[in-house]
Amino acid sequence: MILETTIIIIYSISLLLIFLYALAQLNLLFNYLSSKKKKENCPRFDLTNPNEVPHITIQLPVYNEMYVMERLLDNIALIEYPEDKLEIQVLDDSTDETVESTRQHVKRLQATGLDIKHITRTDRKGFKAGALKEGLEIAKGDIIAIFDSDFLPKKDWLKRTVPFFKDPEIGVVQTRWGHINRNYSILTRIQAFALDAHFTLEQTGRNSKGHFINFNGTAGLWRKSCIIDAGNWEGDTLTEDLDLSYRAQLKNWKFKYLEDVETPAELPIVISAARSQQFRWNKGGAENFRKMLGRVIGSRNISPKTKVHGILHLLNSTMFLNVLIVGVLSIPMLYIKNEYAHLRPYFYVMSFFVMSTIIFFICYWFMFKNIYGGGFKNFFRYIGMFFVFFSIAMGFSLHNSIAVLEGHFGKKSEFVRTPKFNLKKYKDNWKNNKYLRKNISVHVVFEGLLMLYFGFGMYSAFIVGNQGGDFGLFPFHLMLFIGFGYVFFKSLASKV
Repeated sequence: MILETTIIIIYSISLLLIFLYALAQLNLLFNYLSSKKKKENCPRFDLTNPNEVPHITIQLPVYNEMYVMERLLDNIALIEYPEDKLEIQVLDDSTDETVESTRQHVKRLQATGLDIKHITRTDRKGFKAGALKEGLEIAKGDIIAIFDSDFLPKKDWLKRTVPFFKDPEIGVVQTRWGHINRNYSILTRIQAFALDAHFTLEQTGRNSKGHFINFNGTAGLWRKSCIIDAGNWEGDTLTEDLDLSYRAQLKNWKFKYLEDVETPAELPIVISAARSQQFRWNKGGAENFRKMLGRVIGSRNISPKTKVHGILHLLNSTMFLNVLIVGVLSIPMLYIKNEYAHLRPYFYVMSFFVMSTIIFFICYWFMFKNIYGGGFKNFFRYIGMFFVFFSIAMGFSLHNSIAVLEGHFGKKSEFVRTPKFNLKKYKDNWKNNKYLRKNISVHVVFEGLLMLYFGFGMYSAFIVGNQGGDFGLFPFHLMLFIGFGYVFFKSLASKV
């Protein structure tokens, strides 16, 4: 009975943590809905008045971006802002032939009168954080805008974001990510679904009540003095953006999130690219939990509620580990339930935690409705999307749990870039992308085994008990089976 007791305890704790996270999401939904009723009256710079126009530096941290570099530079060159108050830094850590092609492109843009510089390093110390830090040392701007290589800000982007810095307490303005290839595939749709939830429900829900949010690494601006005051960029985690965000807010800098300003970008279209991005984000989140937990708890500048939301925010990625634990243990729990009749009351209580899924369903519906509109047609479309999203998200739970465990235990790894594709230009030959990883991760083997394991879980529903089976967990095991099956076969098919 010791083994069964251990399984029950671990399973129950994981279910409880997921439920607490769901309650936090529900609170963010209430915050989000209440924010829509408020009219903001923030002080703003009048950019038609030359005396109020702040100097801006746009930083473009890039590394081996053959397929999107030309698009990036041409797009940035179109941004509307007074020429004498705008500087562009191309922070180029590339190690391939793009260094020379980028240099030539920058020269052509310089010839048009644009203040643009091509900055290279021989030592990639600190990776992206290191490049941003070195660029900051010579940046002319009082405000720093940052764009990753796959982002395409609109011409009026600076005019819509910079004015908010008139409030001297604002250290960051973050915009919402858009997705230029949202409907390319199931993979891009579920990525867009997850990011939309973050950029509507979570960012607005936290920011509207003064809770900590994070600069998302791109499509946002920093006040230069805020970066310096918070301790500057540090490369000791894989999510330097989350790290600096928390250090800045612990110093009482305010963040402004603009849901109505969309910055389009390209989603990864192959599962290996999505894997590398997910691994970096989830491991970095766990690393920042280790780094920031004590500072958040010990801060005297923030409210208890902000501390709770901050801790749960830092634990976002750890939810994948809890989902994996619940999934793996749910099959032995099925047998325990039908073997020990005296435990039936416990399982009746545990069934309450299906509320977590219901809460997520409700929260994400408001996000979906905000983007696609309401009505029965869109609601039924949402039901299918929610099922697919949750299934595939759970299919990533092993991969992401490994990232989380590495982060919590302090295992260091390099910053692995996410390959970019530029589908508009390279639609017919994107499979020849030179930056794609061609090896199959060992994780894929275990994902295949988990697919079979949850297939066994569905089979178990028919054979346990004495009254024709127990199908309470069948939908859960079906979603896990589909999710791990999708990730497994998609990984094999892509040869990555």
